[in-house]
Amino acid sequence: MQSIDRGVDLKAQHGVQIYVGDRTYIGPYTCISGFSNIRIGKDCLIASHSSIYAHNHVFSDPNKTINHQGFVAKGIVIEDDCWIGSGVRVVDGVTIGKGSVIGAGAVVTKDIPPYSVAVGVPAKVISKRGADELNLV
Repeated sequence: MQSIDRGVDLKAQHGVQIYVGDRTYIGPYTCISGFSNIRIGKDCLIASHSSIYAHNHVFSDPNKTINHQGFVAKGIVIEDDCWIGSGVRVVDGVTIGKGSVIGAGAVVTKDIPPYSVAVGVPAKVISKRGADELNLV
C-alpha cells in the first residue's frame, strides 16, 4: 500500500502512466507530472514540495515561441528504496538508482548510480551508502 499525503498533484498526460510501488510515501505538496511514464519503486520516501517532471520544452528556435516548439519526453525511473529530500527537482530522462539518497533542494539532471548520496544544483554524487562517510566519491 502506498501513502500519498495532502496536496500531492499527480498528472499523467495523454495516457502515460505514473506507477508508485508498494510502501512508498509521497510527501505533501509534491508534483509528479509528465508526457512520459514515471516509475517510482517500492519502499521509497519522497519528501514534501518535491517535483518530478517527465517532459521538457523545446526552445531551440528563437523565431518561434517556446509554446509552439513542442516538447521531448523520455520518462523518469526512481528505483526501490530511495529517499528523495524536501524540495528536490527530478527532470526528464533521469534514473535514480536503487537505495540512493538525494539531499534536500537538489536538482537531479543526470542518472544517479545505485546506493549513492547526491546533493546540490545540479546534483552530484558525494558518497556511497555503506561507505565510510569521510571517503567521498
